[in-house]
Amino acid sequence: MELVVQFQVLNQSCQCLAWKPQPIGTGLAESQHVVAGYSDGTIRVFSISRTEMELKMHPHAVALTAVAYSTDGEIVLSGGKDGLVAVSNPRTGMTLRILSDHKGSPITVIQCTRKQYYDFGVEGSELWLATSSDRRVSIWASDWLKDKCELLDWLSFPAPAIPEGLSSVPPSLAAFCPWEHGTLVYVGFGLQKEALFYSLRKKQVVEKISLPYFAMSLSLCPAAHFLAVGFGGKYWR
Repeated sequence: MELVVQFQVLNQSCQCLAWKPQPIGTGLAESQHVVAGYSDGTIRVFSISRTEMELKMHPHAVALTAVAYSTDGEIVLSGGKDGLVAVSNPRTGMTLRILSDHKGSPITVIQCTRKQYYDFGVEGSELWLATSSDRRVSIWASDWLKDKCELLDWLSFPAPAIPEGLSSVPPSLAAFCPWEHGTLVYVGFGLQKEALFYSLRKKQVVEKISLPYFAMSLSLCPAAHFLAVGFGGKYWR
């Protein structure tokens, strides 16, 4: 329960973080990497075992708001305050592509999960999603080795007018459901305070769970049917 290592980037704030997944057949020390997104639009890859920064990339012109590794750790997906999503190679530092589907609304979440090629009738080795603050979620099927990235589904969740006097609303958050493949969970400012389970196969909401307040954070347990939700208390009743 003590500080192991600390990295400091002067005059920049670290906006988002993600651990590199451990490749099959590698030692633990080899996979101890963290990718971090900063307020100047840069991405830095840090080695925990070597206590050094290994790579700096600059795929964004604005502050980063979300970052994630692909499931094999060979690609970094990042989202910015302007809604652009960048696909980068953490070995070479090259930006492979820029996706502008969410342009104009800050990216709040990026998440990847493994899938089979035949799951949804499209070719790809993994699924990933991007969520933006305007309550939109895009789901993609990708095979980065073949330079393939195909939009699988596009969701937009309704919401009432923002109450007068409020300068912001609760964030839009989404995550793949670990215990129900082909399903994602969404929370955000909407018509009701609830968590929505959306089936990518059925193309519809299949379950709703009422919440006491609007959610401010969301995490799904990978080992059991548990949903952890954080609330903003009195501000979002």
